Amino acid sequence: MDNKQPDSKKQIALNIVNARSKHKGFGAGSIDLNNVSPVIIDGDEAVIDIGAMHAKSKVEKGIKFSPNREEVPEGRQVWVVWVAVERTPEGQHYAGLTACEMWIDSEAKRGWKILADHVNRLDWALKRRIAVEGLGAQEKAALKSLLVSHNADWWNASPEELRQALEA
Repeated sequence: MDNKQPDSKKQIALNIVNARSKHKGFGAGSIDLNNVSPVIIDGDEAVIDIGAMHAKSKVEKGIKFSPNREEVPEGRQVWVVWVAVERTPEGQHYAGLTACEMWIDSEAKRGWKILADHVNRLDWALKRRIAVEGLGAQEKAALKSLLVSHNADWWNASPEELRQALEA
């Protein structure tokens, strides 16, 4: 989840340019996505899958998504969890954590998700919100295990609210 680039390269960020902005060069008026990573939870397995940033995670590839849940009657529930890392002078920690669901039928190559919800929850994670309602005990345990094994120091330095949110 540490997406640090060499010092010689400029950091990549999503520029927000609108009628009010006065774009003044590289990185001005931007949302920095370098501090957020997507985690895919499929059953009892949680993995970091950067492809989910563009809806191209391993489970999403080749799937035609519909906004109608009824079109995926045989689907399985899969979660995208946006994890934001905060960098402070004291060190790094997990700061934002939001989960959004999708249903995938790999055999039929059909899926359901609400793209606006995925985008809004990414925004919430960037704003350091914690929203994991809907995750069951199995999914929370898998996510917690992944976060701790990825970097136990970040986990221990994370806000109590975030750590409590993943208790079963």
